[in-house]
Amino acid sequence: MSCTEKAIVRLRGYRAPWWARNAHVQTVTASRLSQKPVVNYQRNIWQTPDDDVLAVDEVMSTCEAAVLQKTSVPIVQTEEGLSTSRAHRRPASSSVQLVLFHGLEGSSQSHYSLAFMQEALRLNWQGSVVHFRGCGGLPNRKPRAYHSGDSAEIDWILRRFRSRHDGLLVAVGVSLGANALLKWLGEQGESASKLVDACAAVCAPQDLRAGAYALASGVNLMYMRYFLHSLIPNALERLQRFPGLYDKASVLQSRTFIAFDEYVTAPLHGFNDAEHYWASSSCGPWLGAIRSPCLVLNPLNDPFVPAKSLRSPSGLHSSVQLAYPHDGGHVGFVQGGMPITIDWLPKTICQWFKETLNA
Repeated sequence: MSCTEKAIVRLRGYRAPWWARNAHVQTVTASRLSQKPVVNYQRNIWQTPDDDVLAVDEVMSTCEAAVLQKTSVPIVQTEEGLSTSRAHRRPASSSVQLVLFHGLEGSSQSHYSLAFMQEALRLNWQGSVVHFRGCGGLPNRKPRAYHSGDSAEIDWILRRFRSRHDGLLVAVGVSLGANALLKWLGEQGESASKLVDACAAVCAPQDLRAGAYALASGVNLMYMRYFLHSLIPNALERLQRFPGLYDKASVLQSRTFIAFDEYVTAPLHGFNDAEHYWASSSCGPWLGAIRSPCLVLNPLNDPFVPAKSLRSPSGLHSSVQLAYPHDGGHVGFVQGGMPITIDWLPKTICQWFKETLNA
């Protein structure tokens, strides 16, 4: 049995319901039609090392949320991540801290974020959703945004979480966040285990070039239209605040990631062009350097991530487990009928964490 097959068996391989045999159905119904749990968050505004800001939403139980409301403690704190209401939350050493890095244009309200935070509550873990710069409704100050290869951002964020939490620390990356997390793990090598105990990457685009071209034609263009609906206005708003970052006409003409990464992502973050950005930022080449417990979950039918672009188990360290189920779509993994649920994903990932760390 191959390494991949072992991982899939351990993960109780996902089986799509009869009505969701299509990858697009699995993808769209998960984000649009699945039952979304009600999750209470406390928002913390963290200052970045370069004097920018981002939002970290920490999950609260219903009782904790009620206490904060009764004591009139503001939901938004601005103390570089240290909340004045910390006494109302579980002590830092009492449970596992789960940190989630969202996907492109995602937030703490994304279907997968809500599902993971609900599971964290069920397990009595602490859960936090980190928003990349400019996400979660919080504009950032600097003439930059976020991108798939921003492992430096992952680094300082996890270091801050480690300084606040002396128990087990686990991280989950989803799509873009998964790519950045895996790249960071590879760059850190043995050192990563000093900061995080285990990581899981869901639907990481291991080859960004392959992913960009996969979304540039056919039915996949519907996903491009969805992303560009927010990416282009955000890029134009940033250009208004910081004139000269890139060419406005090129932004308006962008219809694919091939164009958007060429005209916006690359110049905004110091890359020569889209090809340079993709080559420098893809996590695939870094998987062989990972030396801490890590699960890489990629459905073979993901419309965003071509199966042929996925890394094989050859040359990977024993700490890295690949799980490539046939179905799942892009961060889909739907189950049930009506209501549609996506419980399989967070329950399976968190169970893997528990088994790996004996938590």
